[in-house]
Amino acid sequence: MKITREIVCCIAAFLALPVLEAFAGPAVELINTFDYPGGVLSTQPQKVSDRGAVVGVIIDSSGITQAFVRFQNGHLSPPLTDPEDTTGVTQGRGINNSTTICGNYTSDTSHGFFAKGMGFHNYDVPGSSFTVVLGLNNAGDFSGSDIPASGVQSGFVSIGGVITEFTVPGATATLAYQINSSNQVAGYYIDASGITHGYYRDSDGSLVFPIDPAGSTGTIVFGNNDSNTIVGRFADASGITHGFVFIPPSTYITYDFPGSTFTSLNGINKAGLIVGRYLDASGIEHGILARLDSGTSNQPNTGTIPQRQPAVSSVTSQPAARVVEPAQ
Repeated sequence: MKITREIVCCIAAFLALPVLEAFAGPAVELINTFDYPGGVLSTQPQKVSDRGAVVGVIIDSSGITQAFVRFQNGHLSPPLTDPEDTTGVTQGRGINNSTTICGNYTSDTSHGFFAKGMGFHNYDVPGSSFTVVLGLNNAGDFSGSDIPASGVQSGFVSIGGVITEFTVPGATATLAYQINSSNQVAGYYIDASGITHGYYRDSDGSLVFPIDPAGSTGTIVFGNNDSNTIVGRFADASGITHGFVFIPPSTYITYDFPGSTFTSLNGINKAGLIVGRYLDASGIEHGILARLDSGTSNQPNTGTIPQRQPAVSSVTSQPAARVVEPAQ
């Protein structure tokens, strides 16, 4: 009888192991969805502050693109348009705890801006022909992408007022989407074959890449938080776009909004609150509020283990490449 009981216990333990391996780990859990009112075809949350305020982009039925803020209490700002916008494209990209936002607008080319309330302050990286400001931390440091005199589209960071431009080795374009309190930057780059991959830049300037979930045919990283937990999206060979979370050095979590073929996770704050969007069957995009939970994982995934390399902070002059407009 003793031997029989031991065999039964061993079998029970063995059967339990695959369950633990398949489902243990963090998960993305949906909180709710929201839409900007008034006939908007696309509500695109971009970043979330540590206090829970959201900045984003809305696109109306005539194709006009404007920024918006969703405050901590759920109230929404009026649509925000940079006064120098001459093409109907103003995009809110980043937000910090003082509810200062950053973004970009288009006139003769793309320019960056900072705004608080209805007051705008426009910004271009000195000497650059193209600037987008994509991320902003609580110290007022910021990140983005620009085209310097070299003609190579670069990522940049402004830390304590000092601007550093950098490129991922071998990339034709590098975009820096968010900067956290430790001055770690997350974003994506385009390789020589035209494929997008995620990366992060550590506080010492080293670059860690590529970030690619298993099955990705193109990865875009949008944000990181103070723990350097990273969010983004990737497309697969069947044309489905999935949201994902990457926790360095090697943990990938995939999230799909139920029934949707397009899910994007764009921002995450230090409490694990995530913002993004999904596309419905009628072609309307809706905002997502979710959280990263330490419980059971909804879709554990594998992917590349990114490797650390020195940054390339100065780039060799070459003919100007096609301008890469930042993804949303």
